[in-house]
Amino acid sequence: MADEEELEILRQRKLQELQLRAQQEAVAQEQAKRLDAEKQSLMRQLLTPEARERLANLRMTRPDVVESVENQLIMLVQAGRINQQIDDYTLRQILRKVMPQKREIKIERR
Repeated sequence: MADEEELEILRQRKLQELQLRAQQEAVAQEQAKRLDAEKQSLMRQLLTPEARERLANLRMTRPDVVESVENQLIMLVQAGRINQQIDDYTLRQILRKVMPQKREIKIERR
């Protein structure tokens, strides 16, 4: 009898832990969604439609670079260093500086 009671207590604890973990994950996901929505809203205000399209296309191949550029742009806006919309040309200039340079590989046959 005592073993069954202990087992039931352990089951209840485990169930509570799982429910708590699920709640924490749901809260974290909700926060991430909210932050992403705020970020997208700021990008809509900051970038011209052409620049947003360029970032969307680049996100498919280089999501890490796009994330970095977006974070840098947000920091610049918050610091008050950007006070106008960024057009496609300006974004391309920023991306050229941020993107890693391609290395040329030469193969010599001997």
